[in-house]
Amino acid sequence: MKAIQLNKVFFLLLVIVGFTTSCVQDDDYDLPDTSIVDPELPEGANIVSISSVLGVAGQQDDGEQFTFNETNNFMEGYVISTDEGGNFFREIILQDKAVNPTAGIKISIFVNPLFTKYEVGRKIYVSLDGFTVGTSNGVITLGIPDGNFIDEAPAQFESKIYRTSEIAEIVPLELTVNQFSNKYENLFVKLTNVQFLEEDVNNNLTFASEGDDEFDGERRLIQYNTCYSVPKTTFSTSTFADFASLSLPDGSGSISGVLSRNFEDDKYVISINSISDVQIDSPRFDILDEEGNVDIFLEDFESGNLATNGWVNYIEAGSRNWAIFNDSENTPSMGTGVKIGSFGSNDENTITWLVSQAIDFDVNDGETLSFKTSNSFSDDSELKALISTDWDGDTNTITDATWNEMTGDIVADSDFFRDVIPSGVVDLSCVNGTGYIAFKYIGSGDEAEDGTFELDDIRISY
Repeated sequence: MKAIQLNKVFFLLLVIVGFTTSCVQDDDYDLPDTSIVDPELPEGANIVSISSVLGVAGQQDDGEQFTFNETNNFMEGYVISTDEGGNFFREIILQDKAVNPTAGIKISIFVNPLFTKYEVGRKIYVSLDGFTVGTSNGVITLGIPDGNFIDEAPAQFESKIYRTSEIAEIVPLELTVNQFSNKYENLFVKLTNVQFLEEDVNNNLTFASEGDDEFDGERRLIQYNTCYSVPKTTFSTSTFADFASLSLPDGSGSISGVLSRNFEDDKYVISINSISDVQIDSPRFDILDEEGNVDIFLEDFESGNLATNGWVNYIEAGSRNWAIFNDSENTPSMGTGVKIGSFGSNDENTITWLVSQAIDFDVNDGETLSFKTSNSFSDDSELKALISTDWDGDTNTITDATWNEMTGDIVADSDFFRDVIPSGVVDLSCVNGTGYIAFKYIGSGDEAEDGTFELDDIRISY
């Protein structure tokens, strides 16, 4: 029986080999054609830039949207996002150029996965017919309307997306956190000299798998410029990302990702395509994060007189200057402080400085600054904390001096108007020579949009 069975097996093998060699002769067979043929757009197609689409969105009234209904308009762009790692979902982020981009946009579409067709760097055309453009969570988006938001376009809208054969290398646009603005939203950017907050690293936080991470994990990222200029931004990771459970890396380096806004539209966030976009491979930079025990300069304005500590109250434009006020009626209260605002001034614009007396930074080591701010609906006005080491103390030369912005936390219009916001510790240890601390108020010129900033408890110590 065994011999018969073996003979049968041998016979079957001969049949299979014979069948195979009869179908394929001399290794002459065709491979599947995986090449992409450039699409043939309709005759008379009008190629539209991303910036033009953004312009259409910008022309709409607040909250309004625009639906395209012409069949010959095709937007072109390069893909800069991928859902392969799970950090993006049902969206394609496009920018206008592979190098030095100037405009970006999000396409929201009910298709998953997308990376198998629309790789990073792939140039595509999008037929705009039927798409609606508007702002969704602070980001200009193409999709379909859903009230005041833009929802995902249905899957059949994918037929409006045309792949080309071009796959370009996307070169990230180098930015600093201080440069973040809506001009750079939906662009692939690179931040250098950054690190995650030390306390988050020491607490072994993951990217997005903590108990309180819902949908996205938000981690604080700081960028070192000088000791007093260490701006913060937010690193956002989907809880579905394949690297969500990894611990935040210790050290400093660079991060490349898409610049966007968080769900509440109250801050900028950067989101990466994969963990390889995080290049944290250098030692951490050290900054002072605790105030000193000895005061060099202390101002609580309880004297009721700005001249007591030698403040310079200088009006560069407009008619309003800093003034003493008492906040004892509010809870929490700033007590006695100073305030500035251009509301009701009828001035075209307002620029007013409050500058400290000269501070000698050579006498001590490890100086720090702290202060508190509040507001009454600041709207389009802004307040900056500045430092100069080349001003000569003459108000006639104040605008000629070099004033560098410091990155202490300052109250935002989104904060509750009664909240008092501590600046945190501003490191001044790298400042040499004589320096001046200034608080500069800039009004928009539209009195309906100009609120009031309040300032108190200014402390320089070591």
